[in-house]
Amino acid sequence: MESDAIWGHIDEQRLSLADLIESLGADQLATPSLCSGWTVRDVAVHLTHSHTRAGRVLFEAAKSGFRFDAMVRRLAIEDRADAHTVAIRLRSMVGSRRHPIGTTELEPLLDTLVHGQDIAVPLGIDRHMPADAAAAAAHRVWAMRFPFHPRRDHRGIRFVATDSALDLGHGQVVEAPTRDILMLFAGRTGAAGELLDLSR
Repeated sequence: MESDAIWGHIDEQRLSLADLIESLGADQLATPSLCSGWTVRDVAVHLTHSHTRAGRVLFEAAKSGFRFDAMVRRLAIEDRADAHTVAIRLRSMVGSRRHPIGTTELEPLLDTLVHGQDIAVPLGIDRHMPADAAAAAAHRVWAMRFPFHPRRDHRGIRFVATDSALDLGHGQVVEAPTRDILMLFAGRTGAAGELLDLSR
């Protein structure tokens, strides 16, 4: 997928997520997300942190003993922004081409797609995920070893999407929508549905 198309998807996701988050009530924002130990509000706030300056990231990383997961969770919890503020931040990010230090433009795409489901699924909201964007994100996750390692975790399986050209892995063929494959690769077993059982 070309760069302009990737950023176009990111912008669309940020705008729709801003609308969604702004529409949620207090109980919904306090609902546990698909990220263990994170509420829907925490995940929403985290999405606005991808524009954090490199110097601040290094400072916060050192503060957390250079433990990435601990750092991002701490920052999300410490940031007490309400839903309206989060929505404003997300809308202000539209059109930007910044991404976190040490990452590619595919990371913001991955974040918006997966975290959008982290928010929506526990609330019973069927959030659309464009298949072409999901396929690009799935290819990115497939190449990772941290924080996800799907090549290792799903060795001996060939994942074939039913709604895109995505075709990854070798072995037993498992067919599923691209969204489900991406969520499984990203460790979201609660959003992978029957795909989890088929991939075991």
